Amino acid sequence: MTTSTPASPPVGLNDHDFAAWAATEAGRLLVQVRAGGLEGKELKDAGDMAAHEFLMGVLASYRPDDAVLSEEEHRGTAGVHDRLTARRVWIIDPLDGTREFSEPPRDDWAVHVALWEDGDLVAGAVAQPGLGQTFHTGRPPVVPPASGGRPRIVASRTRPPAFVQALVEHLRGELVPMGSAGAKVISVARDVSDAYVHAGGQYEWDSAAPVAVARAAGLFTSRVDGSPLRYNQPDVLLPDLVVCRPELAEPILAFIAEHGTE
Repeated sequence: MTTSTPASPPVGLNDHDFAAWAATEAGRLLVQVRAGGLEGKELKDAGDMAAHEFLMGVLASYRPDDAVLSEEEHRGTAGVHDRLTARRVWIIDPLDGTREFSEPPRDDWAVHVALWEDGDLVAGAVAQPGLGQTFHTGRPPVVPPASGGRPRIVASRTRPPAFVQALVEHLRGELVPMGSAGAKVISVARDVSDAYVHAGGQYEWDSAAPVAVARAAGLFTSRVDGSPLRYNQPDVLLPDLVVCRPELAEPILAFIAEHGTE
């Protein structure tokens, strides 16, 4: 398997555009890996490694003073800088939706690149190479007005939580199955769904970049109890979230407050 080396970023990119460039180029690299003839676990591992090495390399080269939080750090490969004392931390998921990535021609997988600075997310990009698009905070998606139809609630295509099905029935909506957490969040910004509600296990890198884009697009984001989503925490587990059109926030949170997520 051979892959070409992505180009260097244009000079002088701001953080929004740098995140978009990095996510897009990592996505292009993943498309090459996917076309290289590997299958199953070998394809998953090759994709994870290629995108991780690329993103860590460009961050080290072009944002050398910043810290990095990634899934690989969670596995024991910490970055050069201490993220808990840094002012700026890049939160990355080099390949979100490895299962979908390993099942061509599925397009519900993504690359996440987000920047946390002084306490909150300030930039982010989600590349979906299968769609040929990168969604980012420099030019946020424009979410059209609600159509007034049945609310579309997106959930895991393989492990949809039972409470989400109950929520869908309560809202008289419809369930939209999908892979990748990033693809699900961005589906709300793309008007493919109206809400993504999750509980049961995720980490900061699963949602940081998509949440940054969703916020920039004017969508509502929170934990399932309505509290803010916080990033670059000592414990990187961030197991639940709500991303939705603003008008759905109150009924969704009220349902969860009454019925829980068990």
